Order: sequence, then C-alpha cells, then structure tokens
Amino acid sequence: MQHDVRHVWHPYTQHHQAPSPIPIARANGSWLFDTTGRPILDAISSWWVTTHGHCHPSIVSAIAAQAATLDQVIFAGFTHEPAAALAAALVERLPAGLSRIFYSDDGSTAVEVAIKLSLQSFANDGRPRRLIAALENAYHGDTFGAMAAGARGVFTHMYEPLLFDVARLPDPSEGDTLTALDALIASRGHELAAVIVEPLVLGASGMRVWDEAVLQGIRTRTAAAGVHLIADEVMTGFGRTGPMFACGRAGVSPDLLCMSKGLTGGVLPLGATAATETIFDAFRSDDRRKTFFHGHSYTANPIACAAALASLALFTDECDQARARITETHRQQLASLQGTAGVRAVRQIGTVAAVELDAPAGYLSDIGRELAAFSLQEGVLLRPLGNVAYCLPPYCTSNAELDRVYDVIARFLEGARAAPIGSGGPVDD
Repeated sequence: MQHDVRHVWHPYTQHHQAPSPIPIARANGSWLFDTTGRPILDAISSWWVTTHGHCHPSIVSAIAAQAATLDQVIFAGFTHEPAAALAAALVERLPAGLSRIFYSDDGSTAVEVAIKLSLQSFANDGRPRRLIAALENAYHGDTFGAMAAGARGVFTHMYEPLLFDVARLPDPSEGDTLTALDALIASRGHELAAVIVEPLVLGASGMRVWDEAVLQGIRTRTAAAGVHLIADEVMTGFGRTGPMFACGRAGVSPDLLCMSKGLTGGVLPLGATAATETIFDAFRSDDRRKTFFHGHSYTANPIACAAALASLALFTDECDQARARITETHRQQLASLQGTAGVRAVRQIGTVAAVELDAPAGYLSDIGRELAAFSLQEGVLLRPLGNVAYCLPPYCTSNAELDRVYDVIARFLEGARAAPIGSGGPVDD
C-alpha cells in the first residue's frame, strides 16, 4: 500500500479526494478477497470483463500451458496456432459475412482499428470518404479516435479541440435515429464512411437499452448507401445480451465488429476487430502504400489467444442456462424495484440490469459515490454510472449472490449509507 500511494496512478480516480484503494489478494468465481481475507462480491465483472468467473481453472490451465510453450512473437510476418485457431473459432460464432480478424490490445484500440479500416478502405478504392457518424450518449473508448466517436462530455472536454468532427445521430433510446440517418445520407451520404453504434445498449451513459428494429433500420439504410456499419460489441459481446453477440438479437450483420473485455473471459487483455472480405480485399494491392499500417507490440499475443480459446470453449449449453437464469432473476428483482421510492426507471437486456436512481444525472452525480461506498462496505462491488446503478455479473453468479446485490440496493434506497471515513467502514471513490 505504501508503494501504491507513492507511485501508482489509478484510472478514473481523483487522487486528491479518493480514499486508499482496496488491496485485493486473490479471486475465485464471483468473489474478490482483500488482503485481510474479506470477500467482496464482484457484481460488475470487474469492469464488464469477467464472463465465466475469476480464475476459471480451464482458462488458467490454458494460459500456463501456452506460457510454457510460446509466450510472445512478432505478428508481422509470423503466425501461431492460438491466433489462427481463435480467428477461425470467432468467425464461426460471428454474424454472417465477417471473415477476417485483426488483433489489437483492448476495446478502445479495436474501435480505432475499425474506424481506420473503414476510412482507408474507401481511400484505397479511390473514393475517399472521411465522415463518421455516431450516436449521442455513446462511449467507444479513451484513445483519440474512440473519444472522437464517443459523446462529448466530462471524459473528453479537455481534448475537444483535438478531436475530429463526427456527425451525431439521436440516442435511439430517446430520439428518432432513423429519420436523422435518412437526412444525413441524403445530404452527406457521399462523404459518409461509417456509422458506429453500441448495439442495443449504450453502456457507459447508463445502460440505455434501445430497440432491435432501430438497429435493423440502421443496417438497411447503411447497406443501401454503401456505408459501413461498425458494431462496437466490446461490452455487449460474449453473451451479455443473450446471444453471443448483440447483433444476433436483431439478425444484423455489420461490416466491422469490435471485441474485447469478455474475449479472454476477462483474464488477459486482448482486442479484435472483425471485418468482411470486401473490406479486406480493399487492402490487397501491388501498391504497398495501400497496406494497413497499424499494429501493436503484443498483437495476437499467444497467451492471450490461448485464454480466449479456452473461454470460447466454455460457452456450452450449461453457460446458456446460467445466463438465462441470471436474466430471469434480474427480471424478477427489477420488477420488485419498479415504482419504489427513489427509483426513476429500471432497464434490462439479457444479463445486464440497471436501476436509474431518482437523483441528479451525470457521471459525477454524488449518489453514485454514495451507493458505491455503501455497497463496498456491505461486501458488494458496484460502481454506478452517475445515478445509474447496474449489475452485470459473471455467469457463475448464483441466485443467492444476486439476491445479495439487490438487497444492498434496496437497503440503500431505504436510507442506509456507508459509515463515515475514520469510523471503520471502507469508502470507495
């Protein structure tokens, strides 16, 4: 802890105000354990990444075996079995038409790759288009291209002068996205390279769920206009909304699809961008200047790819049943909270559940800090998005464990709060 306080810079943390971080020593299943042995129920899958549970033995074994065989090799001019096998396994599970996999490091870089692939594919074909369209209230990551595609706000305002312009379409959960897209295509279709969306749920803006028919309408319009559809499935992929990918709920096949978070089961960092063969072919040329000049030192790291293969193998009938059980438990618990004092709205899609608290909105809303502090004191990890509390658990989470999460939320709504700092109760930032 002394080294941490002196030397570590934590993400999304105001170090002038935040209490000391909780030191975690180990994890298992749905549980984290601090250095005193105190258990903490991970109700948010450690930032939406842990799918099958912490330290799953199948994934751990795959990592150990791969680390003892091949740990790392440059992926330009070389290949290896884990990367090739993973690409084939992903293509089997992806929406039809996505046949090429480009590896990167995380969700934000997977989005960067998708945007660059779209723009350069048009340029390589001699018909440059430079406009990207994105949804209001979207979040796509913290690197510059991903920030530009995301909604402007507290995450981005310091960098606003450096972000490229993006055409904004209304948030489908509250506006007429399709009419706006029709107008954009009519006026600037010749400039428009791609529309990027978080399919069916806008995550960081408060788990805003939107209609499958709108996603279908976006796909119909972009396809007719020759515009790429980029599906950012970094959060929604790997079963979170029900099927393996959220696009599958709507029967939609995008031109580009971004993956990370649950790709390795949440054990190691790995990103991937899937593309159609048409986009891939736009880079085939005798002119070397049409190469996709993009890569990362750890592109397709063999150990991460081995973890991803082991994670994919765990998507069995048993996993489907576990996700269905969590989905139903969410439904029942949210129904009991609907209309409760202090609750403005409840939302759900698959294993993602959200409770919008009746308090000032916005990421910096104090109510979120208060609930995070109280839940942590009660042994449950929640990290509300402003005034929106959400539960997005690992698939191994039991009904009893989910009941504990909702009990904490219910008691908070009834007025329970964390003990003040200095009185023995830990407080999170």
